[in-house]
Amino acid sequence: MTATDYDDFADAYSAENESNLFNAYYERPEILRLAGDVSGRRILDAGCGSGPLSAALRSKGAAVTSFDVSAAMVDLARQRLGEDADLHVADLGGPLPFADAEFDDIVASLVLHYLEDWASPLAELRRVLKPGGRLILSVNHPSAYAIVYPDADYFAVTRYSEDYVMDGQTVILTFWHRPLHAMADAFAAAGFRIAAVSEPPPAANTPQELLPPDLYGRSFMCFLFFVLELA
Repeated sequence: MTATDYDDFADAYSAENESNLFNAYYERPEILRLAGDVSGRRILDAGCGSGPLSAALRSKGAAVTSFDVSAAMVDLARQRLGEDADLHVADLGGPLPFADAEFDDIVASLVLHYLEDWASPLAELRRVLKPGGRLILSVNHPSAYAIVYPDADYFAVTRYSEDYVMDGQTVILTFWHRPLHAMADAFAAAGFRIAAVSEPPPAANTPQELLPPDLYGRSFMCFLFFVLELA
């Protein structure tokens, strides 16, 4: 199960996600860059939220199936994507309602850091991925945790919560910190190999008012991106 209940603030999160720095001009563009040419590929958007990444992938020619644990988020995604969209309410912490080797690629955008256990979710994602497919994912950067919480044990898998203001509403997000080696170990144990790691700068079209001048065009500690392939 996810550690944060997005049903409580789905509208506020979705509104914030549309145009803020971290989602609209940093995380989502990098996932799309790593995905590359997706035309004709069947893609699973695991933890789709209100569907902005699904919409972007579909606009690039992918056939997209999407799910989220939050029914409120799936409702918002359906409003965005249309009644005929292939959308599901499903929990990445349990069995997924998809066939073996059903998808060419999977994207998991800012999802895994809500989960204490990665073994079962990664096993399920591997099960529904075709041979030769990719799992493209982003998580909170573990080094950022060490910077923000210098007295914490970086090497311990640790639950922590933070307050955010989203569209004028204060919400609490609860995450699980993992050190980098624990992430890599979990990927390997699930039968994946790391094909690429990315620590990108913001997108080139980021509005200047969203970034201090000394950070414009430069990478900064925020999210960590992986492209995984079946080992």
